[in-house]
Amino acid sequence: MTNEGGPGFRAWRPGREVAVGATLATLRRGGGDPAYRLQPDGVVWRATRTPDGAALLRLEPRPADGEVLAHAWGPGAGWVLDGVPELLGAADDPTGFAPRPEHPRLVAAWRARPGWRVPRTRAVFEALAAACLEQRVTGKEAFAAWRGLVLRFGEVAPGPAGDAGTFAAGMRVPPAAADWAAIPSWEWLRVGVEEARRRVVVLAAASAGRLEQTLDLTGEEAAKALRTVPGVGVWTAAEVRQRAHGDADAFSWADYHVAKNVSWALTGQVLDDAGCAPLVECYRGHRYRVQRLLELDGASRPRRGPRMTLPGHLPVVR
Repeated sequence: MTNEGGPGFRAWRPGREVAVGATLATLRRGGGDPAYRLQPDGVVWRATRTPDGAALLRLEPRPADGEVLAHAWGPGAGWVLDGVPELLGAADDPTGFAPRPEHPRLVAAWRARPGWRVPRTRAVFEALAAACLEQRVTGKEAFAAWRGLVLRFGEVAPGPAGDAGTFAAGMRVPPAAADWAAIPSWEWLRVGVEEARRRVVVLAAASAGRLEQTLDLTGEEAAKALRTVPGVGVWTAAEVRQRAHGDADAFSWADYHVAKNVSWALTGQVLDDAGCAPLVECYRGHRYRVQRLLELDGASRPRRGPRMTLPGHLPVVR
Protein backbone atom coordinates (compact mmCIF):
# COMPACT_ATOMS: atom_id res chain seq x y z
CA MET A 1 0.00 0.00 0.00
CA THR A 2 1.58 3.29 -1.06
CA ASN A 3 0.62 6.76 0.07
CA GLU A 4 1.13 9.00 -2.94
CA GLY A 5 -1.37 11.77 -2.37
CA GLY A 6 -1.50 12.46 1.36
CA PRO A 7 -3.65 10.86 4.06
CA GLY A 8 -6.75 10.79 1.84
CA PHE A 9 -5.30 8.69 -0.95
CA ARG A 10 -3.60 5.34 -1.35
CA ALA A 11 -2.98 2.93 -4.17
CA TRP A 12 -3.13 -0.78 -3.42
CA ARG A 13 -1.22 -3.12 -5.72
CA PRO A 14 -2.25 -6.61 -4.65
CA GLY A 15 -0.33 -8.64 -7.21
CA ARG A 16 -3.49 -10.50 -8.20
CA GLU A 17 -6.78 -9.83 -9.92
CA VAL A 18 -9.30 -8.04 -7.69
CA ALA A 19 -13.02 -8.01 -8.47
CA VAL A 20 -13.97 -4.93 -6.47
CA GLY A 21 -17.68 -4.88 -7.31
CA ALA A 22 -18.29 -8.59 -6.84
CA THR A 23 -16.30 -8.72 -3.60
CA LEU A 24 -18.19 -5.82 -2.03
CA ALA A 25 -21.65 -6.63 -3.42
CA THR A 26 -22.86 -8.22 -0.17
CA LEU A 27 -22.30 -4.91 1.64
CA ARG A 28 -24.97 -3.18 -0.46
CA ARG A 29 -28.40 -3.24 1.19
CA GLY A 30 -30.52 -2.84 -1.91
CA GLY A 31 -30.26 -0.48 -4.85
CA GLY A 32 -31.21 2.55 -2.75
CA ASP A 33 -28.70 1.97 0.07
CA PRO A 34 -27.67 5.46 1.25
CA ALA A 35 -24.31 4.10 2.46
CA TYR A 36 -23.27 2.40 -0.79
CA ARG A 37 -23.12 3.47 -4.41
CA LEU A 38 -21.81 1.81 -7.55
CA GLN A 39 -20.87 3.87 -10.57
CA PRO A 40 -21.44 2.48 -14.09
CA ASP A 41 -17.65 2.35 -14.57
CA GLY A 42 -17.20 0.08 -11.53
CA VAL A 43 -16.14 2.69 -8.97
CA VAL A 44 -17.56 1.85 -5.53
CA TRP A 45 -18.41 4.40 -2.85
CA ARG A 46 -18.98 3.24 0.73
CA ALA A 47 -19.90 5.30 3.80
CA THR A 48 -19.13 3.69 7.14
CA ARG A 49 -18.50 4.46 10.78
CA THR A 50 -15.07 3.69 12.17
CA PRO A 51 -13.53 3.78 15.66
CA ASP A 52 -12.19 7.23 14.66
CA GLY A 53 -15.48 8.57 13.30
CA ALA A 54 -17.36 8.78 10.02
CA ALA A 55 -15.67 8.00 6.72
CA LEU A 56 -16.45 7.96 3.02
CA LEU A 57 -14.38 5.60 0.88
CA ARG A 58 -14.07 5.66 -2.92
CA LEU A 59 -12.53 2.61 -4.61
CA GLU A 60 -11.52 2.77 -8.25
CA PRO A 61 -10.33 -0.46 -9.85
CA ARG A 62 -7.49 -0.06 -12.35
CA PRO A 63 -7.05 -3.62 -13.65
CA ALA A 64 -4.77 -2.58 -16.52
CA ASP A 65 -2.36 -1.12 -13.97
CA GLY A 66 -2.83 -3.92 -11.42
CA GLU A 67 -4.03 -1.58 -8.72
CA VAL A 68 -7.02 -0.19 -6.84
CA LEU A 69 -7.05 3.54 -6.10
CA ALA A 70 -8.58 4.45 -2.75
CA HIS A 71 -9.69 7.93 -1.70
CA ALA A 72 -11.20 8.62 1.71
CA TRP A 73 -12.67 11.57 3.59
CA GLY A 74 -13.63 12.23 7.20
CA PRO A 75 -12.10 11.56 10.61
CA GLY A 76 -12.12 7.83 9.87
CA ALA A 77 -10.27 8.19 6.56
CA GLY A 78 -7.00 6.72 7.81
CA TRP A 79 -8.77 3.75 9.35
CA VAL A 80 -10.65 2.84 6.19
CA LEU A 81 -7.59 3.34 3.99
CA ASP A 82 -5.57 1.03 6.25
CA GLY A 83 -8.35 -1.54 5.88
CA VAL A 84 -8.65 -1.48 2.07
CA PRO A 85 -6.63 -4.68 1.52
CA GLU A 86 -8.74 -6.66 4.00
CA LEU A 87 -11.94 -5.05 2.71
CA LEU A 88 -11.06 -6.42 -0.72
CA GLY A 89 -10.15 -9.86 0.54
CA ALA A 90 -6.43 -9.76 1.30
CA ALA A 91 -7.02 -11.67 4.55
CA ASP A 92 -9.09 -14.34 2.79
CA ASP A 93 -6.99 -17.40 2.02
CA PRO A 94 -8.56 -19.80 -0.49
CA THR A 95 -5.67 -22.26 -0.11
CA GLY A 96 -7.05 -25.75 0.12
CA PHE A 97 -10.32 -24.91 -1.62
CA ALA A 98 -10.73 -27.23 -4.57
CA PRO A 99 -14.23 -27.71 -6.00
CA ARG A 100 -14.87 -31.38 -6.61
CA PRO A 101 -15.38 -32.65 -10.17
CA GLU A 102 -18.80 -34.01 -9.19
CA HIS A 103 -19.83 -30.39 -8.50
CA PRO A 104 -19.35 -28.87 -11.99
CA ARG A 105 -21.45 -25.78 -11.27
CA LEU A 106 -19.12 -24.87 -8.41
CA VAL A 107 -16.04 -25.67 -10.49
CA ALA A 108 -17.23 -23.28 -13.19
CA ALA A 109 -18.24 -20.56 -10.70
CA TRP A 110 -14.80 -20.60 -9.07
CA ARG A 111 -12.96 -20.65 -12.39
CA ALA A 112 -15.00 -17.68 -13.65
CA ARG A 113 -14.24 -15.49 -10.60
CA PRO A 114 -10.52 -15.56 -9.81
CA GLY A 115 -10.68 -12.01 -8.46
CA TRP A 116 -13.44 -12.60 -5.94
CA ARG A 117 -12.61 -12.92 -2.24
CA VAL A 118 -14.52 -12.74 1.05
CA PRO A 119 -14.50 -9.10 2.27
CA ARG A 120 -13.66 -8.04 5.82
CA THR A 121 -15.11 -4.68 6.88
CA ARG A 122 -14.07 -4.84 10.56
CA ALA A 123 -17.37 -3.06 11.36
CA VAL A 124 -19.17 -5.61 13.52
CA PHE A 125 -22.06 -3.64 14.99
CA GLU A 126 -22.79 -1.99 11.65
CA ALA A 127 -23.13 -5.43 10.02
CA LEU A 128 -25.19 -6.72 12.94
CA ALA A 129 -27.68 -3.84 12.86
CA ALA A 130 -28.31 -4.42 9.16
CA ALA A 131 -28.63 -8.19 9.61
CA CYS A 132 -31.14 -7.78 12.44
CA LEU A 133 -33.39 -5.76 10.13
CA GLU A 134 -33.38 -8.72 7.73
CA GLN A 135 -34.68 -11.22 10.28
CA ARG A 136 -38.00 -12.83 9.34
CA VAL A 137 -38.78 -10.49 6.43
CA THR A 138 -38.16 -10.28 2.70
CA GLY A 139 -35.09 -8.55 1.37
CA LYS A 140 -37.26 -5.80 -0.10
CA GLU A 141 -38.79 -5.04 3.31
CA ALA A 142 -35.42 -5.15 5.07
CA PHE A 143 -33.72 -2.89 2.54
CA ALA A 144 -36.55 -0.36 2.77
CA ALA A 145 -36.21 -0.29 6.57
CA TRP A 146 -32.42 0.14 6.37
CA ARG A 147 -32.79 2.92 3.81
CA GLY A 148 -35.42 4.75 5.84
CA LEU A 149 -33.54 4.60 9.14
CA VAL A 150 -30.13 5.48 7.72
CA LEU A 151 -31.52 8.40 5.73
CA ARG A 152 -33.33 9.78 8.77
CA PHE A 153 -30.85 9.08 11.55
CA GLY A 154 -27.50 8.70 9.81
CA GLU A 155 -25.31 11.73 9.13
CA VAL A 156 -24.32 13.05 5.72
CA ALA A 157 -21.08 11.34 4.77
CA PRO A 158 -17.89 13.44 4.71
CA GLY A 159 -16.28 14.91 1.61
CA PRO A 160 -18.09 14.97 -1.73
CA ALA A 161 -21.26 13.48 -0.24
CA GLY A 162 -22.04 16.97 0.97
CA ASP A 163 -21.65 18.52 -2.49
CA ALA A 164 -24.64 18.60 -4.81
CA GLY A 165 -23.96 17.33 -8.29
CA THR A 166 -21.35 14.73 -7.34
CA PHE A 167 -21.99 11.01 -7.66
CA ALA A 168 -21.74 10.61 -3.87
CA ALA A 169 -24.11 13.48 -3.11
CA GLY A 170 -26.41 12.70 -0.20
CA MET A 171 -24.71 9.50 0.94
CA ARG A 172 -25.18 8.77 4.62
CA VAL A 173 -23.08 7.15 7.32
CA PRO A 174 -25.10 4.61 9.34
CA PRO A 175 -25.93 5.77 12.88
CA ALA A 176 -23.56 5.08 15.76
CA ALA A 177 -24.63 2.41 18.24
CA ALA A 178 -25.93 4.96 20.75
CA ASP A 179 -27.93 6.68 18.01
CA TRP A 180 -29.56 3.41 16.95
CA ALA A 181 -30.61 2.85 20.56
CA ALA A 182 -32.08 6.36 20.79
CA ILE A 183 -34.38 6.02 17.75
CA PRO A 184 -37.98 6.38 19.02
CA SER A 185 -40.15 3.27 18.78
CA TRP A 186 -42.60 4.92 16.41
CA GLU A 187 -39.83 5.65 13.91
CA TRP A 188 -39.06 1.94 13.69
CA LEU A 189 -42.74 1.21 13.10
CA ARG A 190 -42.84 3.91 10.42
CA VAL A 191 -40.38 1.84 8.32
CA GLY A 192 -42.04 -1.48 9.13
CA VAL A 193 -39.74 -2.76 11.89
CA GLU A 194 -41.68 -4.45 14.66
CA GLU A 195 -40.66 -4.57 18.32
CA ALA A 196 -38.86 -7.93 18.11
CA ARG A 197 -36.30 -6.75 15.55
CA ARG A 198 -35.97 -3.31 17.14
CA ARG A 199 -35.19 -4.92 20.48
CA VAL A 200 -32.34 -6.98 19.03
CA VAL A 201 -30.68 -3.90 17.53
CA VAL A 202 -31.06 -1.96 20.79
CA LEU A 203 -29.62 -4.81 22.85
CA ALA A 204 -26.73 -5.18 20.44
CA ALA A 205 -26.08 -1.43 20.62
CA ALA A 206 -25.62 -1.72 24.39
CA SER A 207 -22.86 -4.29 23.77
CA ALA A 208 -21.33 -2.68 20.68
CA GLY A 209 -17.85 -2.29 22.17
CA ARG A 210 -17.72 -5.93 23.21
CA LEU A 211 -19.03 -7.07 19.84
CA GLU A 212 -16.24 -5.27 18.00
CA GLN A 213 -13.77 -7.35 20.00
CA THR A 214 -15.05 -10.51 18.30
CA LEU A 215 -12.81 -9.59 15.37
CA ASP A 216 -9.97 -11.17 17.33
CA LEU A 217 -11.80 -14.50 17.71
CA THR A 218 -11.91 -17.55 15.47
CA GLY A 219 -15.05 -18.22 13.45
CA GLU A 220 -16.94 -20.43 15.91
CA GLU A 221 -15.76 -18.40 18.89
CA ALA A 222 -17.00 -15.23 17.19
CA ALA A 223 -20.32 -16.88 16.41
CA LYS A 224 -20.75 -17.91 20.04
CA ALA A 225 -19.93 -14.40 21.27
CA LEU A 226 -22.32 -12.75 18.82
CA ARG A 227 -25.10 -15.10 19.88
CA THR A 228 -24.89 -13.92 23.49
CA VAL A 229 -27.03 -10.99 22.33
CA PRO A 230 -30.66 -12.06 22.85
CA GLY A 231 -32.33 -12.51 19.48
CA VAL A 232 -29.10 -13.18 17.57
CA GLY A 233 -29.14 -16.73 16.27
CA VAL A 234 -27.14 -18.89 13.87
CA TRP A 235 -28.24 -17.03 10.75
CA THR A 236 -27.65 -13.49 12.03
CA ALA A 237 -24.23 -14.39 13.43
CA ALA A 238 -23.24 -15.91 10.09
CA GLU A 239 -24.35 -12.80 8.17
CA VAL A 240 -22.12 -10.67 10.41
CA ARG A 241 -19.14 -13.02 10.14
CA GLN A 242 -19.40 -13.05 6.34
CA ARG A 243 -19.03 -9.27 6.19
CA ALA A 244 -17.29 -7.92 9.28
CA HIS A 245 -15.01 -10.87 10.01
CA GLY A 246 -14.31 -12.11 6.50
CA ASP A 247 -15.17 -15.67 7.54
CA ALA A 248 -15.11 -17.97 4.51
CA ASP A 249 -16.81 -20.76 6.48
CA ALA A 250 -19.83 -18.78 7.77
CA PHE A 251 -22.55 -20.63 5.84
CA SER A 252 -26.05 -19.13 6.17
CA TRP A 253 -27.74 -21.95 8.07
CA ALA A 254 -31.39 -21.35 9.02
CA ASP A 255 -32.01 -19.36 5.85
CA TYR A 256 -35.16 -20.28 3.93
CA HIS A 257 -33.38 -20.39 0.57
CA VAL A 258 -29.63 -20.96 0.91
CA ALA A 259 -29.40 -24.68 1.72
CA LYS A 260 -32.04 -25.46 -0.90
CA ASN A 261 -30.27 -23.47 -3.61
CA VAL A 262 -26.81 -24.79 -2.75
CA SER A 263 -27.90 -28.42 -2.63
CA TRP A 264 -29.76 -28.04 -5.93
CA ALA A 265 -26.73 -26.44 -7.60
CA LEU A 266 -24.42 -29.21 -6.38
CA THR A 267 -26.62 -32.27 -6.84
CA GLY A 268 -29.86 -31.34 -8.58
CA GLN A 269 -31.76 -32.16 -5.37
CA VAL A 270 -33.46 -29.57 -3.16
CA LEU A 271 -32.44 -30.29 0.42
CA ASP A 272 -32.98 -28.54 3.76
CA ASP A 273 -30.22 -27.66 6.23
CA ALA A 274 -29.98 -31.22 7.54
CA GLY A 275 -29.57 -32.58 4.04
CA CYS A 276 -27.20 -29.88 2.85
CA ALA A 277 -24.84 -30.06 5.85
CA PRO A 278 -23.16 -33.36 4.95
CA LEU A 279 -23.05 -32.30 1.31
CA VAL A 280 -20.88 -29.23 2.02
CA GLU A 281 -18.92 -30.81 4.89
CA CYS A 282 -16.12 -31.64 2.45
CA TYR A 283 -15.64 -27.88 2.03
CA ARG A 284 -15.37 -27.11 5.75
CA GLY A 285 -13.37 -23.93 6.16
CA HIS A 286 -14.81 -22.69 2.87
CA ARG A 287 -18.54 -23.37 3.17
CA TYR A 288 -19.52 -19.73 2.83
CA ARG A 289 -17.17 -19.53 -0.14
CA VAL A 290 -19.24 -22.29 -1.75
CA GLN A 291 -22.48 -20.47 -0.94
CA ARG A 292 -21.37 -17.11 -2.26
CA LEU A 293 -19.75 -18.40 -5.44
CA LEU A 294 -22.99 -20.16 -6.33
CA GLU A 295 -24.99 -17.02 -5.50
CA LEU A 296 -22.75 -14.97 -7.77
CA ASP A 297 -23.25 -17.60 -10.46
CA GLY A 298 -27.01 -17.15 -10.17
CA ALA A 299 -27.70 -20.66 -8.86
CA SER A 300 -31.32 -20.83 -7.72
CA ARG A 301 -33.53 -23.89 -7.59
CA PRO A 302 -36.54 -24.01 -9.96
CA ARG A 303 -39.67 -22.53 -8.41
CA ARG A 304 -43.09 -24.14 -8.75
CA GLY A 305 -46.27 -22.14 -8.31
CA PRO A 306 -46.54 -18.46 -7.33
CA ARG A 307 -43.71 -16.80 -5.46
CA MET A 308 -44.05 -16.69 -1.70
CA THR A 309 -45.29 -13.64 0.11
CA LEU A 310 -43.76 -15.07 3.27
CA PRO A 311 -40.51 -13.65 4.65
CA GLY A 312 -37.31 -14.56 2.87
CA HIS A 313 -35.73 -15.69 6.16
CA LEU A 314 -38.09 -17.53 8.47
CA PRO A 315 -36.53 -18.83 11.72
CA VAL A 316 -37.72 -17.00 14.84
CA VAL A 317 -34.24 -16.56 16.32
CA ARG A 318 -31.67 -16.09 13.63
